[in-house]
Amino acid sequence: MTVQQPPAELDARVQRLLGGVELAPLRLRLRRAIERRIDGAKGPSMLLTQLSATEHEALALLTGRPTGTARSARIDVARLDAALRDAGVAGSLREVLEQIDGPIASRTADAAAKQAAWSALSAGAGHDARLHGWLQTPGATALLKRLTRQDVLAADRLLAGADTVLRRLPGAGMTRSQLAAEALGNAHALDAGQPTASVVLAAWRYCEVLATPETGVANAPTGADGSEAGPPDDADPQRAPETRDREVWARAGVLVNELARPALVLNLPALGRSGALWTAGEPAYLSLRLLLRAQPQWSVQDVQIFVCENPNLLAIAADRLGAHCAPMVCTEGMPAAAQRTLLTQLAQAGARLHYHGDFDWPGIHIANHVLRTWQARPWCLAAADYEAATNNAPHARRDLADSGPEASWDKLLAPAMRHHGLAIAEEAVADALLEDLERIRTITR
Repeated sequence: MTVQQPPAELDARVQRLLGGVELAPLRLRLRRAIERRIDGAKGPSMLLTQLSATEHEALALLTGRPTGTARSARIDVARLDAALRDAGVAGSLREVLEQIDGPIASRTADAAAKQAAWSALSAGAGHDARLHGWLQTPGATALLKRLTRQDVLAADRLLAGADTVLRRLPGAGMTRSQLAAEALGNAHALDAGQPTASVVLAAWRYCEVLATPETGVANAPTGADGSEAGPPDDADPQRAPETRDREVWARAGVLVNELARPALVLNLPALGRSGALWTAGEPAYLSLRLLLRAQPQWSVQDVQIFVCENPNLLAIAADRLGAHCAPMVCTEGMPAAAQRTLLTQLAQAGARLHYHGDFDWPGIHIANHVLRTWQARPWCLAAADYEAATNNAPHARRDLADSGPEASWDKLLAPAMRHHGLAIAEEAVADALLEDLERIRTITR
């Protein structure tokens, strides 16, 4: 409890009896005792122990008892209340304490009122449907309490701000700072770690889990509080929380650092002005800003597009095949916001995605993610392809750990990798991949 300053009109006798900062601990103990009595504690008296000399003297003056050296005192509440009334000081001890430090309420009733307030808040009445849905999850109230330090009024204000933001989503490529300024009056109110941003992202992630896009493109599964909760192979400790948040904002049509890690592509078919953004046969970078603000008109219905993990492979394909290479996209490791946005756009436009990556444990982890999220097909990623690659491997020293994720598309691949213990880089099998890239392009021309 925070001890309040006594009001100007406080009775001087009350102030002399029990006021002052030095007696604040005693008043707090008396208030707690009265709270317990309000909540049904039995007995006509209260026992106070471990009293200081100052506190014992104050109680002696209050009760009319002689001052002594005892460290404890038992107070008959009814008699004390009667003595205070007879002296014309106050109607009761409770009234004295309330004059000095404010009202004393039932702790049980107060707790019940707070619980009712949180329950009403969690009902989400009148909020955006996405926010309302998230509020029904078990983790939602826990997150709100953590963000607001269990202040229900602050939580109500927080939800109002999140509701205002969500009603503007999805955006059309606006920046996060612009959204924050227009919706909340503060350009930094949606920065990483800000409470409103945490609630908006949690609600958006939750609704992505529930959504079932017609294209079959899945979104990363998440927990009720918005934290990523996919299978073990989908956990990526190398990706910072701000990076993951940036990808969620991108899926909501909001730009955060929109020029970071653009998507590397080669020979992607597009209509009109979109196709003029890159030169046939030459690698090109597509920023998240471009993909969200001026989404290209992809002409990829039933077109086979080959997705690789490493930019060196795409560069080799451009050098050797140029404009005769099948369309390619490079994830450059685990796809970030721009890569995720591009792959989603291509999948929704009807492209048939094929994926290849490194034969190592991080590569299997990335492949599991890409195949699951965008319904891609494995491209030269079977156990037989790995066995063939080990025959031409330039090294014979084991460089793979004994454990790693299982390959979701081929139950024999991970055991084969554990058996040989060799990591095979994507560039090491470039010749076999280039044959596919040239053959597919020739067939579809």
